[in-house]
Amino acid sequence: MATSRLALVSVFAAAVLLGMASAATYNVGEPAGSWDLRTNYGTWVSSKRFHPGDQTVFKYSPQAHDVVEVNKADYDSCSIASPVATHNSGNDAIALASPGTRYFICGFPGHCDAGMKIQINVVPSANSLGPASAPAANSPVSPPPMSAPSSAATKATGFGALAAVMIAAGLMAY
Repeated sequence: MATSRLALVSVFAAAVLLGMASAATYNVGEPAGSWDLRTNYGTWVSSKRFHPGDQTVFKYSPQAHDVVEVNKADYDSCSIASPVATHNSGNDAIALASPGTRYFICGFPGHCDAGMKIQINVVPSANSLGPASAPAANSPVSPPPMSAPSSAATKATGFGALAAVMIAAGLMAY
């Protein structure tokens, strides 16, 4: 009986750990760059697919750059007049908690205009339990490009957690 309980506790612990490992961490600009004036962020972000629970990490010299989260209008005009948030540690981890579009620019004069800006679209997870919405009639359906997280990101699936719960349920039946 004690062995069964130990096995059950181990399975639940594994399920919890696997569930926590389902988010990806993206180092902005890697592998070739960072948060700097040399990186093409449009190209970098086009190969990524961000989901709730993921995080972006901006690495840079705080003497030369910062990260300012702004709304779309301020992103388009490179304005820092109404920031959502300002980060200046040089190693800023920003959680992407929910679906939607986030806008980040460098607040140093001229940097945003020189291309130091990034738009991150956070899409619902594929394993989301919410209802799927149907496309509007007569609208073309083309899913966004799929890509595995790059070497700059770590990602695990939630299937391991589901398997662990199923195993635990089987053990409980004994």
